[in-house]
Amino acid sequence: MVYRFTIVSDEVDGFMREIQIDSDATFYDLHLALAKNVGYSTKEMASFIICDDDWEKEKEVTLEDMGSSSEEDVYLMRDTILSEILEDEKQKLRYVFDYMTERSLFIELSEIIIGKDLKTAQCTKSEGEAPKQTMDLDEMAPKTTSIGDDLGENFYGDESFNDEDFDLDSFEVEDANEKT
Repeated sequence: MVYRFTIVSDEVDGFMREIQIDSDATFYDLHLALAKNVGYSTKEMASFIICDDDWEKEKEVTLEDMGSSSEEDVYLMRDTILSEILEDEKQKLRYVFDYMTERSLFIELSEIIIGKDLKTAQCTKSEGEAPKQTMDLDEMAPKTTSIGDDLGENFYGDESFNDEDFDLDSFEVEDANEKT
């Protein structure tokens, strides 16, 4: 059996890949095929998140054993056969390729081709450039400006506002020492 996966990104418009791979291949084989096709290093931490129809996590298949103390089963890419976990067309996965920012590619098992086998994975469709594998911290940091800069000098309202006109006596302020 052959699985045909469709891979897209929410970061880059026009990016799409189709990869066909034998159902008896491992998640590591899929990881290598994907990384090679989009130009990612295979030395970076990565994982496949098996999702429900709403892209919510059901299982995770990791590149390395993370030593998790949770009661979840641990699936490693090198040991996990695709067909052990993926059985139905339209199954959704995320390929987390940047652990620092949890950036992912979105994958769907778009077709199961019965009666065909593949020795190695094949990219059958390639469109657009993949998102960069890692982002510099400078790229992630929001561009900060002062709120006052955006709103102008009239930030507090009327330019004629005088804080001496502010009547503190009109506010009830409870002294913490007065509480019993």
